[in-house]
Amino acid sequence: MANTLLSPTVITREAQRVLHQKCNFIGSIDRQYDDRFARTGAKIGNSLAIREPNQFTVRTGKAIDVQDVTETSQTLTVATQKGVDINFSTADLTMTIDDFSKRYLDPAMSVLAANMEADTMTMYKDIYNSMWSSGNAITYNDVLSGRVLLQRSLAPGNDRTANMNPQDMADLVKDTKTLFNAQSQIADQYVEGYMGKAAGFKFMENTIWPGHTTGSEDGAYVVNTSTGITSGSATIAVTAGTGTLAVGDVITIAGVNSVHPETKASTGIAQQFVITAAYSGGAGNITVSPTPVTSGAKQNVTIVSAGASKAVVVGGTASDALGTSLLYHKEAFTFVSADLELPGGVDFARRETVDNISMRLIRAYDINNDNMPCRIDVLYGYKTTRPGSACRLHYN
Repeated sequence: MANTLLSPTVITREAQRVLHQKCNFIGSIDRQYDDRFARTGAKIGNSLAIREPNQFTVRTGKAIDVQDVTETSQTLTVATQKGVDINFSTADLTMTIDDFSKRYLDPAMSVLAANMEADTMTMYKDIYNSMWSSGNAITYNDVLSGRVLLQRSLAPGNDRTANMNPQDMADLVKDTKTLFNAQSQIADQYVEGYMGKAAGFKFMENTIWPGHTTGSEDGAYVVNTSTGITSGSATIAVTAGTGTLAVGDVITIAGVNSVHPETKASTGIAQQFVITAAYSGGAGNITVSPTPVTSGAKQNVTIVSAGASKAVVVGGTASDALGTSLLYHKEAFTFVSADLELPGGVDFARRETVDNISMRLIRAYDINNDNMPCRIDVLYGYKTTRPGSACRLHYN
């Protein structure tokens, strides 16, 4: 019996299915579909406002102390359009969808998914909670220590993922092979090399995680915490030290501790800050996240021993290349997709949205070359919206 002619809807939906299957990082974070552009089509540069949670202080005593509520938001820009362009003929449309997917969609969506994942994974540089150990293999205890950092940041306990690079996954499987676990999960470890779910995380593996190369700092940077830190300012003045600090490097400063997000009591642990702008070295201002706030509802640090020449400790070893893995709650990162315009005057054009990722497929006839070119596009943006709900792991 002859095959049924494949329709644009069938092809687009199958392309979406394959893409979704191959995006395990994007698939495990918060995905939003901006339906404001569903009718007219979105353009690069459109933006979405993401509301931040309100924070308050607690009164002691019976006298009322009314607080003004100032809502804040972050702006996520839909700034990236990527796609794959291929040729297929009308004869190819007589295939079964399985054959068509194997020949065309699977390889096309594989490379598109890899590039989308590579884009979004750069968000690891926004995360300040981190664990570092140059030249050492990761252990299960390291994952538990990372979990502690999420707990201290009050990251929600559900929807947590441990997304590991292949070396870290291999080391963890070796490290946990003797631990008590469900029989089915032990079978997955032995046969497939996966860990399943443990310590509240769903473990998965991704080959695309970028390594992180630290700056060439000399280990001699210091801060006068009496004058070099201003509450509400993202710049911190360093008074000595040489060598570069790279975007994504993580520092702590002696005497600058984190506080409990709700009680504002000092944790007794140095607050980690991530470098957000490359620094060339010497005395001057470095730019960090989170912005240090020393009082009020948004307080995140306390300076327990203000003074000059407080040591800056940089994670890892200078000029070292380290592997990257990530622990995170779903809402630490947001991925937004929007509809692209559907043009007229083409052979066919179709849009489909699956799990809040919008994809457009267009095929036209090239009269000059007697070809039927097809383009598959996704328009998207991404942002780290809750950095405290993630933790970086840098090992090997």
